Amino acid sequence: MNFSKEFIFGTATSSYQIEGAHNEGGRTPSIWDTFCDTPGKVYEQHNGNTACDHYHRFEEDIQIIKNLGVDAYRFSIAWPRIFPKKGEYNAEGMAFYKNLAKRLQGEGIKPAVTLYHWDLPMWVHEEGGWTNRESVKWFLDYTRACFTELDHLVDSWITHNEPWCAGFLGYHQGVHAPGHTNMEEAVKAVHHMLLSHGEAVNMLKQEFSSLTPIGITLNLSPVYAASDSANDLLAANNADGYSNRWFLDPIFKGSYPADMMNLFSKYVHSYDFIKQGDLETISVPCDFFGINYYSRAIVEFSAAQDFMSKGAYSDYEKTGMGWDIAPDEFKDLIIRLRKEYTDLPIYITENGAAYDDEVENGRVHDSLRTDYIEKHLQAVSDLNEMGMNIQGYYLWSLLDNFEWSFGYDKRFGMIYVDFDSQERIWKDSAYRYAEIIKQRTPSLQIGS
Repeated sequence: MNFSKEFIFGTATSSYQIEGAHNEGGRTPSIWDTFCDTPGKVYEQHNGNTACDHYHRFEEDIQIIKNLGVDAYRFSIAWPRIFPKKGEYNAEGMAFYKNLAKRLQGEGIKPAVTLYHWDLPMWVHEEGGWTNRESVKWFLDYTRACFTELDHLVDSWITHNEPWCAGFLGYHQGVHAPGHTNMEEAVKAVHHMLLSHGEAVNMLKQEFSSLTPIGITLNLSPVYAASDSANDLLAANNADGYSNRWFLDPIFKGSYPADMMNLFSKYVHSYDFIKQGDLETISVPCDFFGINYYSRAIVEFSAAQDFMSKGAYSDYEKTGMGWDIAPDEFKDLIIRLRKEYTDLPIYITENGAAYDDEVENGRVHDSLRTDYIEKHLQAVSDLNEMGMNIQGYYLWSLLDNFEWSFGYDKRFGMIYVDFDSQERIWKDSAYRYAEIIKQRTPSLQIGS
């Protein structure tokens, strides 16, 4: 592995997954609070009420981040802390993030801040959520407050995290909040998220004349056909359109893919929510592109599925999520992005693996996670040797946390959290990550 001094090593979390303090500091419920309270939606009806209690323990967590030796820490802001009600700004909620960002800066850690990591305020949802075009305006009110109070403390901004999850898992597949199963709603919601992204970028650059870098993070999975049959190739094309191109094309090409518009039109009765000028706004130039990468997809034809595609058998080794471990396919993905979409600096804003970790004599020996991280960092190193310009890597996640519909059943952290005592224990992967970061010196790079 070969990394320059300039390469940014980081780690990442999100507000609902770690903060807890769900009813403190003026915060009102988000769609995830409500979703968690709905029986059958989340594993054992777990919720984020306490999570990692980061709201009260952030000083301890900052020390862990410092001891890891990372350059940057990516966290998200809880919108319901900032605007607990429509039109009502909450200074106390903002003070938490101000304090967090200042403390990080004081320890020499760059704050990388995500504006939207899925905790939509319930008051927005009750007015239609992201399916309502007004949501763009409400998001901009929230964003303006964040830029006003935090821009001088923040090293980089990310508008949205994984709009595929927030849009398609939330409004189409129903496995994420708000739990709807309506493709038309999903396509509208995604459009308004992407539109709010473009508007936020314009706001930072024009209204604030800010030089702070801003971008968006997409979760991307390279899709492979199970065979070379015409049917399986069609399935792969459709799965790629649903997972990847529906987001990449508007952001980088200023258009939605026509083949997917045709496919979706069975469910989307009118595309008139796409207004003149929207796609110019969505495709506004950013400063970097964030990618969350976990796995590849392998698919086969299925006439019974909405888009003629379903997951196929794979003999790859899997993580605790059942996801293929695919560092070579990660390289395929980046090469394709460079060829077809963008020359913006790329940051891997999330990468990591869940496993069933156990504490033995005060230690957590997570050799499979350590191996996963090493393989993917090697892939990043290889890609940069090919001139692919990946400027940073954020390991997901700093802490074991609330893993959405999986509750606390899945552990992604490099730091083990005992959710009863809130004790934090370094896993072997954390020690190894710290070691890799330390080795980033010219004298140690050769042959490492």
